[in-house]
Amino acid sequence: MPELPALITDLALMLMVAGIVTIVFKRLKQPLVLGYIVAGFLVSPHMPYTPSVVDTADIHVWADIGVMFLLFSLGLDFSFKKIVKMGAAPIIAVSSIIFSMIFLGIVAGKLFGWSKMDCIFLGGMLAMSSTTIIYKAFDDMGLRQQQFAGLVMSVLILEDILAIVMMVMLSAIASGSGADGGQMVSSILKIVFFLVLWFVVGIFAIPMALRRTRQIINSEVLLIVAIGLCCAMAVFSSKVGFSSAFGAFVMGSILAETIEAEKIIKIVEPVKNLFGAVFFVSVGMLVDPQILIDYALPILAIVLTIILGQGILGTFSFLLSGQSLKSAMRCGFSMAQIGEFSFIIASLGLSLGVIGDFLYPVVVAVSVITTFLTPYMIRLAIPCHTFLERRLPSSWIERLNNISIGHPSTASHNNNWHTLLIHMTRNTVIYAILSSATTAVMLTFFVPFMQNLFSEKMRLWADIISGTTTILLVAPFLRAMVMKKNHSEEWKALWAESWHNRLPLIFTIIVRVIIALAFVFTIINSIFHFSQALLISIGLALIVTIVLSRRIKKRSIRLERMFIQNLRSRDIKAQVLGKKRPLYEGRLLDRDVHIAETSIPENSSWAGKTLKDLQIGNRFGVHVSSILRAGRRYNIPGGDDVIFPNDRIEAIGSDDQLKALNDAIVRETIEEDPDIEKREMILRQLVIGEDSDFVGKTLSQSGIRDTYNCMVVGIEEGEENLSNVPSDYQFAAGDIIWVVGETDNISRLLG
Repeated sequence: MPELPALITDLALMLMVAGIVTIVFKRLKQPLVLGYIVAGFLVSPHMPYTPSVVDTADIHVWADIGVMFLLFSLGLDFSFKKIVKMGAAPIIAVSSIIFSMIFLGIVAGKLFGWSKMDCIFLGGMLAMSSTTIIYKAFDDMGLRQQQFAGLVMSVLILEDILAIVMMVMLSAIASGSGADGGQMVSSILKIVFFLVLWFVVGIFAIPMALRRTRQIINSEVLLIVAIGLCCAMAVFSSKVGFSSAFGAFVMGSILAETIEAEKIIKIVEPVKNLFGAVFFVSVGMLVDPQILIDYALPILAIVLTIILGQGILGTFSFLLSGQSLKSAMRCGFSMAQIGEFSFIIASLGLSLGVIGDFLYPVVVAVSVITTFLTPYMIRLAIPCHTFLERRLPSSWIERLNNISIGHPSTASHNNNWHTLLIHMTRNTVIYAILSSATTAVMLTFFVPFMQNLFSEKMRLWADIISGTTTILLVAPFLRAMVMKKNHSEEWKALWAESWHNRLPLIFTIIVRVIIALAFVFTIINSIFHFSQALLISIGLALIVTIVLSRRIKKRSIRLERMFIQNLRSRDIKAQVLGKKRPLYEGRLLDRDVHIAETSIPENSSWAGKTLKDLQIGNRFGVHVSSILRAGRRYNIPGGDDVIFPNDRIEAIGSDDQLKALNDAIVRETIEEDPDIEKREMILRQLVIGEDSDFVGKTLSQSGIRDTYNCMVVGIEEGEENLSNVPSDYQFAAGDIIWVVGETDNISRLLG
């Protein structure tokens, strides 16, 4: 019999140990991530008392796949529109936190005499709080509905996005001679170029393809398509110099804007959980007890750096974003840990060979310690705030509560120039990137193909066809670049406002025409090699033709409308299904009153009761604004509306009121039946004998239902047919009936 491959043996060992350990951690109400790490430590070669993994190289390959799927799932939860709607507060907070923690990490590494790259990567690791651990802690402590928790989750989303950018930047720094300014700028421009290109092309093409095949795609096919797109983008990303994880994240963010996003999230989750578990187990396998002993002092120092850094600088960052001192301290103290992205950044450093082998287990140990401390840090925020309120002068407290630079201005000043220039710049950048990508693809692949297709004598025709096709493809982009916003309300207002505005407005058109001409010159010069005078003449003529062409104008408008429709398709579906948040929600967020959502468990004792019966308003002081059920929203429900299992309730109230509501929902449940296995229903045949008590009695008089808690399914007629038994049917000797009931009840009936 052939020997089982080591990969299968290792995988079986990892998953079995991980399963046992995570059950224990679940019982102890600890994050599963820690359980995976402990399981990895138990099966690692560093643990002599337990079976160990044989081939670690294959496991690391699986771990890399796990990172890819983790970031793909993160992208599915991410939305560009969501980030835009967050406002300035989370952006201010996350920017301040990341720069502060990176600085502290670099300083801490320098104090221990570590290398330059070790310090830089350590700073990156300390800047990343754990979304998984914080979310789990909020959930376990019943804080997820509170207002400060929503702000923390917004900051964590932005942190995760910046972590992707940081990984690309660290890769660029590690692969170059150093972290010079030119290389940083070049890397940032490269990231922006490919992000815009992939996002615009992906939003245009992928939703359209999914929409046209929606009728024939089931869950199985959709899973294969989604994972295929993820892997394809990961491969393409690595080919152009980025990591595969970055490409997976980009594809996830593209699919997040499609109507199928929620379905993809559900079907991909088991795959993500499997490979994610392998990744975190592989993290635990790198923990060397000897290194932990040798680096005990740096580990404790880094733990203190995180706790004090997030507790003090994190709190100050949230103060800058416009939060009160109490809310800022709760936010800052909540983020005092590192997690999954720190492991990913450490894995990146190891794979690039730029950090020491000691740094990975050190970071894992720091993560384990700070994860255990997370619930205590969250609880510590309120006592610390109370202590400061008692010790600090009231004038200081007032200043800290009003230190914000993140409050939106209440003035209704409308700067037309500012708005117009931002829109023009954005459009020019997007259409320039699309034109660049189209031109590069055509000159790299299509032009050589056409030149090889035609003979040398027909070379001119090949060049004409190639050039014409390329210009026709970029023409809608060039026209939109030159003409878009030239008839906007801001343009008209500025033109009519003053003669001094007209020359700058005309100048904006000239600049965009020059950019469009540059693309035309590049295409013509790359194919035909004309003289400069002829090149300029042809270029100007083509630009004029593109601007005046009605057909190109229609194509440009149609493409843009299709893109906007694809981008808004998920929002449109949410509106149709009633999943959009109420319009009045944003008006309450500046007060202590806000909207929170909580789910009704399947075993809730509230199920089947009306709002009038539950007396939610009287008991908790909240107002139920909406009930979300099966893809529908029921706004402003009345007292006679019934609550069902898995309903999602949106309620309006303060943090304390909403927490009391959530605690009651979690607490007031129906306990599981300990004897559920004994309540299995069975189907049996019953023959009515001459001495049976049922002879001469009707079905209703027999007591089969009332006394024995069984039900008569039918009575035999011939060998194949069963007939229904009416309630007034009188049983006779020899009747053969079929009954269904629980095992014990059937035994009593037959006995």
